[in-house]
Amino acid sequence: MARERTAHHAPDGGAQAGTSAGPQTVPGESPARPGLVRRIVRGRPADPRWARPALLALLAVTAALYVWDLSASKYANQFYSAAVQAGSVSWKAFFFGSSDAANAITVDKPPASLWPMELSVRLFGLNSWAILVPEALMGVTTVGVLYATVRRRFGAAAGLLSAGALALTPVAALMFRFNNPDAMLCLLMVCAVACVLRALEAGRTKWLVLAGVCFGLGFLTKTLQAWLILPALAVVYACCAPVAVRKRLGQLLLAGAALVVSGGWWVAIVELLPASARPYVGGSQTNSFLELTFGYNGLGRIDGNERGSVGGGHGGAGGRGGGWGETGITRLFSSDMGGQISWLLPAALILLVVAVCVLWRARRAVAAEQAAQRAEFLVWGGALLMTFTIFSFMSGIFHQYYNIALSPYIAALVGMGSVLVWRRGGWVARSVLAGVAAVTATWSYVLLDRSPQWLPWLRWTVLVLGLLAALGLLLSAGADARVRRRAGVVAGVAAGLGVATALAGPLAYTLDTLNTPKGGSIITAGPAVQGGRGLRRRPEPDVRAGRRQGRRAGRHHRRAGLRGPGLPGRSGLPRGPGLPRRRADGRLARPAGWRRRARRPDARRRRHGRSARRRLGERPGQAPGGAERRPLHLGRRGDRFAERRELPTGHPEAGDGDRRLQRERPVADPRPVPALCGGGEDPLLHRRRAGRLPRRPHRPGRRRRQADGWSAGGRQAGRRFRRRSGGAGHLVPDQRLDREDLQEGHRRRCHLLRPDPAKGVLTRRRTWPRKRKCTAYKNPCTV
Repeated sequence: MARERTAHHAPDGGAQAGTSAGPQTVPGESPARPGLVRRIVRGRPADPRWARPALLALLAVTAALYVWDLSASKYANQFYSAAVQAGSVSWKAFFFGSSDAANAITVDKPPASLWPMELSVRLFGLNSWAILVPEALMGVTTVGVLYATVRRRFGAAAGLLSAGALALTPVAALMFRFNNPDAMLCLLMVCAVACVLRALEAGRTKWLVLAGVCFGLGFLTKTLQAWLILPALAVVYACCAPVAVRKRLGQLLLAGAALVVSGGWWVAIVELLPASARPYVGGSQTNSFLELTFGYNGLGRIDGNERGSVGGGHGGAGGRGGGWGETGITRLFSSDMGGQISWLLPAALILLVVAVCVLWRARRAVAAEQAAQRAEFLVWGGALLMTFTIFSFMSGIFHQYYNIALSPYIAALVGMGSVLVWRRGGWVARSVLAGVAAVTATWSYVLLDRSPQWLPWLRWTVLVLGLLAALGLLLSAGADARVRRRAGVVAGVAAGLGVATALAGPLAYTLDTLNTPKGGSIITAGPAVQGGRGLRRRPEPDVRAGRRQGRRAGRHHRRAGLRGPGLPGRSGLPRGPGLPRRRADGRLARPAGWRRRARRPDARRRRHGRSARRRLGERPGQAPGGAERRPLHLGRRGDRFAERRELPTGHPEAGDGDRRLQRERPVADPRPVPALCGGGEDPLLHRRRAGRLPRRPHRPGRRRRQADGWSAGGRQAGRRFRRRSGGAGHLVPDQRLDREDLQEGHRRRCHLLRPDPAKGVLTRRRTWPRKRKCTAYKNPCTV
């Protein structure tokens, strides 16, 4: 039994024969065809009168949004802009996608996404408009193709809702104004899905072959990412095509051949040419495009074992997903990804499940039409679930803007599902729509609450209006026959309010994206976000390591190393309070959460030069840093103690940086330091002549001089000195670890201790003979 065609699927493009929807014709005369302008403005005769004007208005608004202040981003991603410039002056660089006109190395992607921009630059010259306008036109084309695809089965209302949702998705608005390959990939994937759906209508082979061509061009755009949805579409066609099973398999083989030819011709040329006749394949380890495809751009993105890339700009490591966020089913709902794509993702998943359940129980009278609608839901839903699953669990490089691949699938499911459930009527359908409106409003509130300082009124407005829309749908569902007409009006108003509130958050994010210039290799849409109230994440390992290094470097200050609230920034960075406030007397206020450490009643006053034993509160011979730290014994044998060069990480006490002579800048005092034995005030060491140094009393039974030629030095004003044997009054200052030298021109820095990088402690240097010139520094001195 042949499948019935709907009004907008009639062979002539108009209404079915025998109805009054189409124009009446006189027998023997050909029907009068409307003019071109009328067809463009009016559209198909079967469509409502408002459908085509609404579509044209939507496309015009989308084009205005995508080209608004486009030159503010200048050359956007300079990595690809350099390749565009090279391809505009060299046809060889154009073909291979070289980064420079000399064809030394290519970019780490195939060149198909560069070709439209390079042709535009050849025509209009090198400028930001010539590079970015083709991307904006791809965005407008994607919106139009999505509308036409959804309208064929679900009408103009569903098509407009889907197209509007795609146009206002923040990550789509971001990437259709940028010169990354993702814009062209999104257009090709929508075209591939549209061709598969056309093939499912009547089992036509040409549409399936065109779908294979789209997948092949997608491979030349971003390699294997274009094939993420290929298994889902092949399975749906093999199960739902209205032709025999043998013919289905033959059509799939032809589509595969078209894919190989359209995507493999360039790869074959690159692989067959000798390496000396082509540029080096950027991002590869062996100068092979196949190795790049299945390595860095392929399986490396799944398991995280990437090697290569010449693009740069990647983040640090962190969590199970490296520096690209935690992997898992909630990855796309996290603070990093949620504001980019997940505004309508819960609604799309709910409507997908409801629509499949409704269409699976199709009555035999309309089974053919509902089977076609079910196949369309399976195509869009399968593409969404495949991409969602891979993006959620891939451990390799994953940027936020990759989520543009999900935007057309989410938009199509929201438009088709909403219209399908609305047309079903009844209290069950209205209850489902009410639940979808409530969930979408609540999730929009959560996403907006992650940027509490940005439009604080918007999240409450969206939440309240969304809940009111859900309440209106519930009230209209329970109305009886006496007020059914009035309830229909209430339901229509509530549905419109629900759509407006669902798109309010994405619209605000999109407008913020348009007003912010974007550049570099890692970009995001919308304002800065944080972990959310009560949902703060643990900082990434590199952030924690940076904090530890900051605490170590700042131990010379008595309040250094305090854990602060951080700085405001993008997701993954903690939220900060901004600049410190001032008190009434003009002094800076203390940081939030800072409190003075309570002093013990018996504690003595802190002073410079205290011993490491008393500073650390340790007993002689006790190692606070563990077995890995080695003590350095200085002074007389009876007066030795373990000098600790570095405190353990997180030690509550301050370090030894508060001692005298440890200056914050290496050039704090440019004056040369006079000889210590020459008398007078020392401006650097705050010491007088060496002859005035106090001597410790000699202990009976102890040797006055040690075998290594050293004697104990005095300790005053927080500085340790060593007295050279045989040289009366000559003192050598000790050099501190991890600190700058005292001064570049200091004449008396010929110390006998130097740091050992392998052990992290001070080792003794060979004692220089007397009257020998020291040439280790700019100003040699006689020691």
